[in-house]
Amino acid sequence: MKENKNIVIISDSTGETASAVADAIKVHFDIEKINILKYHNIMTKEEIDRIFETLAGENLIYSTIVNRELLKYLRNKSADNKFLFVDLFEAPLAAAEKFFGQEAKREVALSHQLGEEYFDRINSLEFAMKYDDGKDPKGIALADIVLIGISRTSKTPLSLNLAFKNYKVCNIPLVPELTPPKELFKVNPSKIFGLIIDKKKLNQIREERLQSLGINSFAEYSSDDRIDKELNFAKELYEKLGCTVIDVSSKTIEETSVEIISIFESNKQKGE
Repeated sequence: MKENKNIVIISDSTGETASAVADAIKVHFDIEKINILKYHNIMTKEEIDRIFETLAGENLIYSTIVNRELLKYLRNKSADNKFLFVDLFEAPLAAAEKFFGQEAKREVALSHQLGEEYFDRINSLEFAMKYDDGKDPKGIALADIVLIGISRTSKTPLSLNLAFKNYKVCNIPLVPELTPPKELFKVNPSKIFGLIIDKKKLNQIREERLQSLGINSFAEYSSDDRIDKELNFAKELYEKLGCTVIDVSSKTIEETSVEIISIFESNKQKGE
């Protein structure tokens, strides 16, 4: 390794906390070149030894190791090599211990749990984007929750909101002229949620959407006849599927998400 300045992140979890700190710190300095080296899921002294064998130049060690024995070893190893060492958890944990009047658990498993939750959320968000707006009907079978509805019933923002809560969501647009995916009829209807909306509310939303796009001539999209046709088509399909119907007319995205999760989890507990 070329001798230069390195920020070395060593963590017994994902290292995301230390990475965020390093990114926030480096923008405050005029630095032509800085290497940020990341080592995560470090659990043994031997792994630390192997890391230090690869280091050269000047090194600033950022640690989020929680195990006391391993942390002490890393601190001493840094001192022996004359590397600057910062325990990113030291001050926050000490303050919290004083505030709560108890000693921190410092259990590695707790950090890993947080790391797993983070990556689950990322996977759920990627899933929602991959199967957004009916891009691939195969997502219907793979999803935890399937949202179906006509245009402007908030399918995509709902999908992302639910994904952020670690649910894998697929959403399917409904158009009277198109046959719904056959996959909808092959999955448990308890995971399908049909979105419905008040006719006047939908007309207003669609009119505003057309105006935002600078479109004035495509009146059919927001016409009463078209909206009636789409709503009737959706309601008939929901009845055939036997799915849960959610009225989104007067609810925020968050309120609708909470309602969907409540019903979904209740169904899951019942074994439906």
